[in-house]
Amino acid sequence: MGNNTGFKLVSVSKVYQRGAESTAIFDELNMDIPQGLFLALMGPSGSGKTTLLNLLAGVDRPSSGQILFGGKRIDDMPQAAMSEWRARNVGFIFQSYNLLPMLSAEQNVSLPLSLVRMAAGERKRRVASALDLVGLSHRARHMPSQLSGGEQQRVAIARAIVGDAPVLLCDEPTGNLDRAVASEVLDLLRDLNRELGKTVVMVTHDQRAAGYATLGMQLDKGRFVDMALAAA
Repeated sequence: MGNNTGFKLVSVSKVYQRGAESTAIFDELNMDIPQGLFLALMGPSGSGKTTLLNLLAGVDRPSSGQILFGGKRIDDMPQAAMSEWRARNVGFIFQSYNLLPMLSAEQNVSLPLSLVRMAAGERKRRVASALDLVGLSHRARHMPSQLSGGEQQRVAIARAIVGDAPVLLCDEPTGNLDRAVASEVLDLLRDLNRELGKTVVMVTHDQRAAGYATLGMQLDKGRFVDMALAAA
């Protein structure tokens, strides 16, 4: 998996300090995530899955080591540059959807575009295209309270892809959905990966959800203890 078109972690360590007590999450972690991979991260709570997502997104920084994207180091970027990089390269999908209740579906989808310079017409076109891609054009002006859980998660996915970010970071994206709706969301993520080449890194506790990924990795205490190809 060695290439420079995705993420590369080199000797990454992460230690959280609380008073006199320190907790090591990762210790000299090395891994490659090639562009276009659908990776499922599994493991018990506290194993480092969400910490790894935060490091990839630049929301958190390693205590030591390097994180590269596209062959360029990102972990040492100034905060303003990191925010701009994140806006252009990373889309987030959360278990709890994280939609703003006072905004319509299309207004929620439009939010990431406020972070980049863009003409109003282009912004409107991108929002419409993203909602169409997730099958919600007819619900564009509905408020989150008027949408089902599955529809809210589709709006969240549209928000994640509206800026054409190459990377989607998903933290338990089906955790609040029933089995049938979860399958629809996972089908959509797989389509985004296969048809549009999005890199998808998904944290999940669900072995069935992990089966949608190209590759599954098991984390335990900050280390990969198992690696297996997931079911197609």
